[in-house]
Amino acid sequence: MVRPLRIEFSGALYHVTSRGDRKEDIYQDDADRKIYLGVLGEVCKRFNWVLHAYCLMDNHYHLLVETPDGNLAKGMRHLNGVYTQRFNARHKRVGHVFQGRYKAILVQKEAYLLELARYIVLNPVRARKVRSAKDWPWSSYRATAGLGKGPMWLQSKWILSAFSRRKGEAIKRYRAFVSEGKNQPSPWEQLKNQIYLGSESFVEKMQRQLDSEQDLSEVPSAQRRPVAKPLEYFSRKYRDRDTAIVQAYASGGYSMKEIGAHFGLHYSRISRIIRAADKT
Repeated sequence: MVRPLRIEFSGALYHVTSRGDRKEDIYQDDADRKIYLGVLGEVCKRFNWVLHAYCLMDNHYHLLVETPDGNLAKGMRHLNGVYTQRFNARHKRVGHVFQGRYKAILVQKEAYLLELARYIVLNPVRARKVRSAKDWPWSSYRATAGLGKGPMWLQSKWILSAFSRRKGEAIKRYRAFVSEGKNQPSPWEQLKNQIYLGSESFVEKMQRQLDSEQDLSEVPSAQRRPVAKPLEYFSRKYRDRDTAIVQAYASGGYSMKEIGAHFGLHYSRISRIIRAADKT
């Protein structure tokens, strides 16, 4: 099976998720969650990670992590590997805890860090486990919102500084920002080439980070394809609107929401047009 592309460099920001093997729970109780957070703290210290946000669910977790030393893969091997060892030792079992490789999305910090930080801490609310982010003790929300003492390795200063220079006002605005995010569309509608969350110029810059020696046969075609032409190009080239929409989506460079915004249609309508084309 072709493995997903990994781009690592100093200062890269990622949204990382990892799920349980066969979709099973990766934490059996709160003691497991505390063990996981302990290992995560070790990783942040040992690998110099900057962790902006996190959330532990039942069968997966979310991290928003910045790597000043460009070492995501090394840190993730330690995180999932050591936690698996401790989990298995505690429960007297053997085998995998996590399902395959973790998933890492490369994120444009200035444009998406706040949105992803909000998305992450609202996971328990969307899953209907709690009514409010403050009611879930296994995320970074309470610490960032000033409702409790967080771990030393959690770096919430960048998030709060985006709202105000005064901590009290920043916390107030952060709480409101998260509360307002419950009905916001998923940031993944903006995902490009499966692994990038950012502008076209950001994607181009990230692709230039690739090692020229890398064996591209190991990289999925959707991830190594060049950045798509502007949406206006498809409007001009194809006189039929639906054809232009189908071709724009086939380029792999745009989400249905982005295409819908360009053509003045809701993304659900874009989805129907694309499905209809697939059936012809």
